[in-house]
Amino acid sequence: MSVAIVCMVNRTDTLVTEFNNSLLNKDDLNDCVEFSGEWNVSDVPGTHRGGEFNWDTKVQGYILGGFFWGYLVSQIPAGWLATRFGGRRVFGWSIFIATICTLLTPIGAKTDYKLLIVLRVIVGMCNGTVFPAMHALFGHWSPPLERSKLTALTYSGTQAGIVITFPLGAYLCQNGFGGGWPSIFYVCGMASFLWFVLWMFFVSDSPVEHKRISHEEKEYIMASLVESAHKKNRKDLKVPWMAIIKSMPSNAIIVSNITSDWGGYTLLSYIPTYMNDVFKLNLTSNGILSALPYIAFWAMINVAGWVADFVRVRQLMSTTLTRKVFDAFGKIVPAVLMIALGYVECSATALAVVLLVLSVGLSGFQYSGFIVNHVDIAPAYAGILFGISNALSAIGGFVSPIIVGEITKEAQTRTEWQIVFYMSAGIYIFGAIFYVIFASGDLQPWAVETVPIDINNEENSGSDRLESMTLRDLS
Repeated sequence: MSVAIVCMVNRTDTLVTEFNNSLLNKDDLNDCVEFSGEWNVSDVPGTHRGGEFNWDTKVQGYILGGFFWGYLVSQIPAGWLATRFGGRRVFGWSIFIATICTLLTPIGAKTDYKLLIVLRVIVGMCNGTVFPAMHALFGHWSPPLERSKLTALTYSGTQAGIVITFPLGAYLCQNGFGGGWPSIFYVCGMASFLWFVLWMFFVSDSPVEHKRISHEEKEYIMASLVESAHKKNRKDLKVPWMAIIKSMPSNAIIVSNITSDWGGYTLLSYIPTYMNDVFKLNLTSNGILSALPYIAFWAMINVAGWVADFVRVRQLMSTTLTRKVFDAFGKIVPAVLMIALGYVECSATALAVVLLVLSVGLSGFQYSGFIVNHVDIAPAYAGILFGISNALSAIGGFVSPIIVGEITKEAQTRTEWQIVFYMSAGIYIFGAIFYVIFASGDLQPWAVETVPIDINNEENSGSDRLESMTLRDLS
């Protein structure tokens, strides 16, 4: 949507009106355009005559933010459902519903922007299940000393998707079928449906239920993860809600998640608009350059994951110290780079791209910080804990586009964007400090359970050997 909306909106109408109604002086323009006292269509940076919708920046903010309204409300229910019924079904069927809504997006947009917002809310609700469901699955599948790299490898797929869809979306805007921008949603919807079929066929909730796993691999994974999540029947699930709420390590994850997502969502939603309106890049270049930060993000997530597990296996750093160091680095350095980005002249496009790539890319170190930390401190309830933290962090997803729209509503100049970047950097730094003070990488007492686990599934062995351990024994 963040790419499509650039060519959906008639920017000639909206921007010329906003520019003429503003009291900008030449200093605000940073020599980007010629100013003769009254704006002409050709003077306005980033105008596109082809857009068919006359949505102002506030409406655009609500459209971009609608996803996150839905994303917010589904997080905690998704974590609970995935923990009780399994991440496979919760994840798979949610994305199926999101696929239908994605395919209906062009109809919704052409009918009424309010209907479009409703569709975006539903898509957000469905996508809100993704990370809680995946964390629930990781509670069953990831051995403790492999968590960083496995989580990084999996979640970096998010960035790979952005890398593909940003330039693809930009290309389809200009050259796609169905009028250009609608093809973005048709292509993504069809791809999601194909993914749904493959997911439901190949994925299992746990090693016990997997039909193609080797006996050796299953025994290794289950011996390292003896916990209540391995029970087939989860109807007796008792979640220690109060213990989770009172736990400072849990609160550290929540604060880190909120502050991280504020900066991340701001950049994700507004990179195409920022590149278009401040640096006047054409749409094709916009799509390609907008994807570059996420190529770096994908790479850094994986690099950080391998390095984090390496230092833990070699006992160079404890799990707690590893999480704190990687999280702080992934917030403070991007915060500094973000501030610097706000002072780049519009003529220095290459420097802006470099700073943007580094800022987004290095924030990937947080994936080996707070992102995987849920599984460290409470693997049995990782999906629920992630649902709580990600639900609260989603507030930034729908608030930040509205605030950015208000800040940049006059003309989206470099001066206005400096305010946006300072605000996001300050939030980043606060989150880093809070996490360093209160975070932990140790299994929490309220997450420890003693349960009997059948390591040899009846299908693979006639043995009824049982091992009863606690998570603390293996951590």
